[in-house]
Amino acid sequence: MKSIRLVAAVLAVGLAFAAAWPSGWGAARAGDSAAAPAAPEFAGIDRWFNSPPLTLAGLRGKVVLVEFWTHECINCLHVLPHTKVLYDTYAKQGLVVVGVHTPEFEEERDPARVAAAIRRYGITWPVATDNDMRTWNAWGNQFWPALYLIDRDGRVVYRHFGEGNYEETEQRIRQLLAKA
Repeated sequence: MKSIRLVAAVLAVGLAFAAAWPSGWGAARAGDSAAAPAAPEFAGIDRWFNSPPLTLAGLRGKVVLVEFWTHECINCLHVLPHTKVLYDTYAKQGLVVVGVHTPEFEEERDPARVAAAIRRYGITWPVATDNDMRTWNAWGNQFWPALYLIDRDGRVVYRHFGEGNYEETEQRIRQLLAKA
């Protein structure tokens, strides 16, 4: 009887999770960009590093990789070298990388610490600081690190949370850049 209750509880949690998941994202993951959700705008950004302020509306027509990270997150630091390779390899072909630094801890809110981390890790692409988590919330993000790939029409067509999946991420970037 306990195992039936456990199975029922697991199914209920799974169904609740599926119902709460943003609509259209499963299709976007499968590559159906027509069903992909529009990328939310950057909201409540405190400061921009390495760039004047950017908007997703202003980036329309470009392939954009948005990376949510924070400088004290070890998983984020493990992903950064891969992001750097993507930026170095594909920026000249039209890829725009935007880091959204969203702090988990109070000390990560300090712009001097963010600037020092940007220098220390050799980040040369635009970085927005999202200290009030307004962009984070607009995107419905829940993870550090999180990568979102936006097509030229401003739709989120790929996402990955955590480390790994580097080859698939790069393959999706190449596919989007190849589309005229």
